[in-house]
Amino acid sequence: MAKRPRLANRPRSPCVFRESLLDFGADPSGSDAMRRSGLLISLCMLMVMMIGGRPASAEPAPVARITLGHSTVPLNGLWRFHVGDDLRWSSPDFDDGSWETVDLTPAPGAHDGDVGLPGYVRGWSLRGHANYTGYAWYRIKVTVDSDKDTPLALAGPTLVDSTYQLYVNGQLLGGSGVFTGTAPTVFGVRPSVYPLPSSSSSGVQTYLIAFRVWMDPLDAAEDSGGIHVAPTIGSANDIDQLHQVQWLQTFKGYVADAIEPLAFALLALMVFALIACRTPDAYRWLVIALLLLALLRVNQVLFSWTHWQSLRCYDIATAVILKPLNLAVWTLAWRDWFRLKRTPWLRNVISVLTVVHLLSALMSRPWFMPEANHGLKVFADFAVEGARLAFVALYLWIMGLGVIRSQKLPTYLAALCAILVGIGLFATELNALGVPGIWFPYGTGVARGQYAYAVFIPLLFLLIGMRLVSYARKPSFSSRSN
Repeated sequence: MAKRPRLANRPRSPCVFRESLLDFGADPSGSDAMRRSGLLISLCMLMVMMIGGRPASAEPAPVARITLGHSTVPLNGLWRFHVGDDLRWSSPDFDDGSWETVDLTPAPGAHDGDVGLPGYVRGWSLRGHANYTGYAWYRIKVTVDSDKDTPLALAGPTLVDSTYQLYVNGQLLGGSGVFTGTAPTVFGVRPSVYPLPSSSSSGVQTYLIAFRVWMDPLDAAEDSGGIHVAPTIGSANDIDQLHQVQWLQTFKGYVADAIEPLAFALLALMVFALIACRTPDAYRWLVIALLLLALLRVNQVLFSWTHWQSLRCYDIATAVILKPLNLAVWTLAWRDWFRLKRTPWLRNVISVLTVVHLLSALMSRPWFMPEANHGLKVFADFAVEGARLAFVALYLWIMGLGVIRSQKLPTYLAALCAILVGIGLFATELNALGVPGIWFPYGTGVARGQYAYAVFIPLLFLLIGMRLVSYARKPSFSSRSN
């Protein structure tokens, strides 16, 4: 790929006018001279006020001038930015001189905190619009000088909170969401390419590029809001190559989330083999736990790689349903694995905590009863945290009791398995303790839970194999087999 040229002719800062007061040295007795001097000073001040007091709306919109061969150029320059929504803002004739400017130039080596997408910049929450969710617009005018026979294209931004529509010269070219309802339907922002129209035979094209962005309350965070990775303009062939690189980075970031669910499903099949042995131990909760954990992990992949589910559906499945159920079934699964007594009170406590967690998570979602009192939302968040901490206590108690009752190597290995699963299940609590949640080996984000599950999978495979061998060696099992 050719070297990317720099953007030229970035807009200058507004001129600053400085006044010089001259000493006219007037004679006190010369009133005419003083009047003439005073008139001259007044005229000078009037001219300064007329020139320096222009309204902000008269400033020209930023224009980026680009010369292209076979190359791509990220549009990192100054963009006009405004919160709110008006479809007239897509027009190239609209005067955006009074809007604020936003520089999308990233710091050297900057990347997002998830999969490692390069070119990351902070969102509008840290640019003077904290706690704002809703619509906002970005506009920039670009003049491109290229070969007249070279088609041009735009690679859309790869990270946006939460979705966007792209307008070029007032025409809608596409986007990542559905903007038909009161609030847009948000899907995962994936790498995308938009062919640009050509209206000049000389090769010089001028585009007014406008992004209509919607930030969903579900994405509200300290550094959220708007475009985080600037779009890129270039020749169509080179944009296609960039598109492939962007997809590769996205694929690498979530490939572990796709592989691990398959491993969990295979482990569930192995546990079925234990059940088929008609052993005295119960393993049905472990089968359910492995399958629910597989669903929890693959849900992230479906949202990031496909348009099969919206952000709302993803949030319901993950935060409201799968997380509470996983806490409950894994607690019961380790109770059975460590062969602890099935006391009714423990089952009842887990049931109550699961219901509290599920209902409180539902009430705390921004899309559920948005008109509800703020105190109710705070109480729901507090109830979720309380239920999760109670699950932490039960989880550790079951694991510790199992180790105390049977201090053997398989029990220690099972306790290690429980810890590894707990690292993924109790990610929120570990974050609160300051434990790093993600690392970037070779520039690709790998989450703490992914490391933990990568160790857990072969370790549980070993434990299941050891139990199968132990059952096979028991005389009672051999006689049943014959």
